Amino acid sequence: MNKEEWINITCTIQTSKGELLISGVTSPDILEKLEIDQQLKAFRPAAKQKKAIVEISCLPQGKVVSAQINGELVGYITFHPPDEFERWSSGQDKVLELGAIEVSPRYRNYGVARRMLEAAFGDEKMEDYIVIATEYYWHWDLDGTNLPIWEYREMMRRLMTHTDLLIKDTDDEEITSHPANMLMVRYGKNITKKMIHNFDRLLFLNGK
Repeated sequence: MNKEEWINITCTIQTSKGELLISGVTSPDILEKLEIDQQLKAFRPAAKQKKAIVEISCLPQGKVVSAQINGELVGYITFHPPDEFERWSSGQDKVLELGAIEVSPRYRNYGVARRMLEAAFGDEKMEDYIVIATEYYWHWDLDGTNLPIWEYREMMRRLMTHTDLLIKDTDDEEITSHPANMLMVRYGKNITKKMIHNFDRLLFLNGK
């Protein structure tokens, strides 16, 4: 499969520490050169997370949105095809998973996450895909934000719905393992009714 030629939507945010660049598509070469903020560790230690981000950017349908300042990676969103063992990979190749979204605590009061999402979905090629986001409470920075779990969930819901990701019911075991978890889905404008139907059949596979 050829590498998807994503369109790079960029913008800047003024912060107390200087101008922060949002890049809607970040190449492996650029990511390699950036230092990673050591507080980007929600999913794994920062150094290992940087390696994972670079690997995603190399995938044929991989896409990394980044927030950069002074040569440092301080926020990112990753998109990649669902893993083969996940139900969402069945039946069609136009499904992307929003695998991770993270912003350094030092830059959380500047709307960085929202601007990264806007840059990601400002690319018209994203209208060719069904995008899913599996929100698990154990990845949320509840301690760092001092938010109760349900307030954090509502914050994430509002953030995602800003770019038309909507909560979908499912019997997926990881989603249903805790009531705060969410599956969110966005159907691109170019997705056909048949593709939507085929995807929606994956929401409930346990015969209930």
